[in-house]
Amino acid sequence: QVQLVESGGGLVQAGGSLRLSCAASGSIFSINVMGWYRQAPGKERELVATILSGGSTNYVDSVKGRFTISRDNAKNTVYLQMNSLKFEDTAVYYCALFQRVHDYWGQGTQVTVSS
Repeated sequence: QVQLVESGGGLVQAGGSLRLSCAASGSIFSINVMGWYRQAPGKERELVATILSGGSTNYVDSVKGRFTISRDNAKNTVYLQMNSLKFEDTAVYYCALFQRVHDYWGQGTQVTVSS
C-alpha cells in the first residue's frame, strides 16, 4: 500500500509563486513515475508534469517555462515549483505515483490564483 500526502497549496496573487510537496510512504519501488495533475471546476483532470525516477521530466505546454517538477528519491518526495502563476492555474492539484501496474493518488491541495 502507498500513501501520498500533499502540502503547499493556498491563495496567491497572479504573478506569484507557490511550491507544492508530496511525500510518498509505504511500498515504494525504486523505479517509478511521480507527477502532478490538476482539476479546475467543471473541467477534467489534466496532467501538469511528470518525472521519472531517473529524472526525466515532461510538462503540459501551458506550464512550460513557469513550473518545475523535481524529486528527492531518498525522501520519496516530489515537488512542483510554480512561478508566474496565472488565474487559469486555479485548480485542485493532485500528486500521483505510478509503479508496476498500479497508480496511487493524493487527496489533493487547492491552489487559488487571484487576478
